[in-house]
Amino acid sequence: MTATPATSPATASAPERPQKPKPSLTVIAGLVLAAAFTWWAAKEIEFSLRDLFTNFTNGWVVIEQFLSPNWSFIWRVWEAWVETIAISIIATCVGVLFGLIFAFMASRVTNRSGWLYRATKIFLSIVRSLPDIAYVLIFVALVGVGALAGILALIIFNIGIAAKLTAETIDAVDRGPLEAADAAGAGTAARSRWAVMPQILPNFLSYCLYIFELNIRSSVVIGIAGGGGIGQVLNVQFSRFEYENVAAITVAIFVVVLLIDQLSQYLRRRFV
Repeated sequence: MTATPATSPATASAPERPQKPKPSLTVIAGLVLAAAFTWWAAKEIEFSLRDLFTNFTNGWVVIEQFLSPNWSFIWRVWEAWVETIAISIIATCVGVLFGLIFAFMASRVTNRSGWLYRATKIFLSIVRSLPDIAYVLIFVALVGVGALAGILALIIFNIGIAAKLTAETIDAVDRGPLEAADAAGAGTAARSRWAVMPQILPNFLSYCLYIFELNIRSSVVIGIAGGGGIGQVLNVQFSRFEYENVAAITVAIFVVVLLIDQLSQYLRRRFV
């Protein structure tokens, strides 16, 4: 019996490399379509970067003022900062509370009424269709310029966000506790309280912190539109061409948002 000679690594045939897949026609068509829409959009608005370079010299005076912030102005408008934080806190607390209620109504898991479920879905879609700046313009016309208009605008805006995120979380809960609650004869309210709420509570708290961060940013924008707070001061300084004050406020807004973001991350790690 003769032994079969071992095959050396040099003579061993290398495994065939898999062929590179051909580009998908759907992906190619999508990229071409996206490029065509981009070109059409730029052509419709006559988009050009020429003004960025031709007007740079004329705008250098404004840039110099931005590079020399008036830091003392930040402390002179301290009341506006307090008002901005207060607007965000009130709008967050009220908005997420109503958002939680609407979330239970917008999920098949916690709402057994077909017509109420569809009506809630339509209502929330309408609420989310308008941005916060549109709501503040409406409420400024109704209640006048000030913090109330900003609070009401943010509350409506928060309801749409909180309800959508929480309703999607409710739809994904574990069905085991729900079946146990149904077997025990629990009603809709008891089923939601004891079988659903403990499962969604960590995510809901995370959504509350996220919405509070959004409100700090949005309160600046709605303040420019008449919703009170530091945004209203910023709008006045813009109209007076006091760009050194605008620069100081802008830097302070960045610092405040950064600190709140870090605090929010800490609270998420600590309690969520």
